[in-house]
Amino acid sequence: MKPIVVRNIERADADSVGVLGGLGVSTVHEAMGRLGLMKPYMRPVWPGGEAAGPAITVLAQPGDNWMIHVAVEQCRRGDVLVVACSSDSTDGMFGELLATSLRARGVLGLVLDAGCRDVKALKEMAFPVWSRAISAKGTVKSTLGAVNVPVVCAGALVNPGDVIIADDDGVVVVPAKNAADVADQGFKRKTDEDGKRQKLAAGTLGLDMYNMREPLAKAGLVYVDKPQDV
Repeated sequence: MKPIVVRNIERADADSVGVLGGLGVSTVHEAMGRLGLMKPYMRPVWPGGEAAGPAITVLAQPGDNWMIHVAVEQCRRGDVLVVACSSDSTDGMFGELLATSLRARGVLGLVLDAGCRDVKALKEMAFPVWSRAISAKGTVKSTLGAVNVPVVCAGALVNPGDVIIADDDGVVVVPAKNAADVADQGFKRKTDEDGKRQKLAAGTLGLDMYNMREPLAKAGLVYVDKPQDV
């Protein structure tokens, strides 16, 4: 890995980012053909947080948060910082002080494939973080990494400028070049789901709304009135 900081990156279209953020992780994941989802161990350190924005990426060494400090300078208002490690780590590489620095730059949240600490303070300041673990274990600042290079974070490829959407359901990555199309598909999906929600609320069964009865019968499902009829 070459120690490098890329200063100028192309961010996804702001309008598309706004639409995707409003749709949420689950809808975006489905609209993208069930792709782009980070592994489910990436959980919000406090519930209810949401973030959607272009990715500033960091490749760090495990137990070393030096490059996170370097990356702060490259962040703009509305970005989401994404930190991957060169090998597995659960050390507490991020906490209240770094969050304060990122907040001053207008960063909307952090996605960290390692450990996070100072959870109470992060919740109080309403700075959302999605991490692999919560750990008070401290870190060092001694080994170089890279900023704004392609990284694999929790199993998902993230290029600088890609759209990150994160909420209580997890984290999904939308390639910047596909952002407008996925936003359009996601909006259509949401509209369709709104109609289905109204039908279900009115008492329509999913069995009938999705026309499941005939394929269930063909698959061999049999209804009986009493156990002894089996």
